[in-house]
This record gives sequence, C-alpha cells and structure tokens, in this order.
Amino acid sequence: MSASVIGIFVGILLAIAAILGGFGGFLLALGLGLIGLVVGAQIEGRVDLGSMVQAGRRRG
Repeated sequence: MSASVIGIFVGILLAIAAILGGFGGFLLALGLGLIGLVVGAQIEGRVDLGSMVQAGRRRG
C-alpha cells in the first residue's frame, strides 16, 4: 500500500473521529483526506511542495 493511500485513510479516519455525521463532517473528511493525499504524495516523492511554494512566490 502506498503512502498516498495510507495518508488518505488516516485523514478520513481523523475526520470521522473528530466529527460524527452531518454535512460538515463529510466536508471535513474530504478536506482531511485531500491533505493526507498531498502529504503522502510528498513523502513518496511524487509531489514537490517546496517548488510549488517557491513558484507561487516568484509570480507575485
């Protein structure tokens, strides 16, 4: 199982533990799942967040 998949599961489980039910809980689960995906992709080396942040600063 890849780090990205594990990150998604961790984010979703944390959201379920934090808020049970409701539309707000659903949105929180999606948001934390997305954060977990990005962190997992960073750990695997598929995404370089440092270069994305620096590129955003150069544009401004």
